[in-house]
Amino acid sequence: MTGRLWGVGVGPGAPDLLTLRAVSVLGRCPVVAYPTLEDAPSLARSIAAPHIPPGVEEVAIPVPMTPARAPAQAAYDAGAARLAAHLAAGRDVTLLCEGDPLFYGSFMYLAARLAPRFPVEVVPGITSVSAAASLARLPLGARAGRIAILPATLSDEALREGLLGHETAVILKLGRHWPRLRALVEGLGLGPRTVYVARAGLPGEAVLPFAQAPPEAPYFSLLLVTREADPWT
Repeated sequence: MTGRLWGVGVGPGAPDLLTLRAVSVLGRCPVVAYPTLEDAPSLARSIAAPHIPPGVEEVAIPVPMTPARAPAQAAYDAGAARLAAHLAAGRDVTLLCEGDPLFYGSFMYLAARLAPRFPVEVVPGITSVSAAASLARLPLGARAGRIAILPATLSDEALREGLLGHETAVILKLGRHWPRLRALVEGLGLGPRTVYVARAGLPGEAVLPFAQAPPEAPYFSLLLVTREADPWT
């Protein structure tokens, strides 16, 4: 019998935001895998660390941070091959993912390579979007309000369409795109309706009005933009 691949969402950063099911799966799988950046520790592993039992085998999967697709595809191919060896030997594998495994997570690319041969299950996690809204005490959706999730890598035209076509919009992973995004939001007159959230659930967490946001933004930061009337009323 083959092993089972578990995609486990570890939430946005605080170890106590893991779900009970995530902790249960972590406690019974003999292999724990996680993506890492080149020459950097795994954020997913650091979040889950208090819940990883001693004695498990750990598999770090280096994934390059580059807009080019070929290096990342090769990394996922290699990582999937390493996990397949454990699964074929009958060992269950937990694959950790920041936030939720199916919300812009590396898990999706590895699962796509392994699902044709092995059983796969997903344990959902709290996304950065939900965590940021909770910190800002800002409803994401109310009544018939529409929500747009917009990666910062989108063009200005696509971002403008998303911002103006929805009652709520979230722009993810600001990082190096922050100066361009700041100018775009200001140009649309949405600054007073925007909240900046950085590193939700992590050290250095910040929740600020748009006008008070710093000149530089980390990769793990986002904007919450609301255009509808106060949903509390």
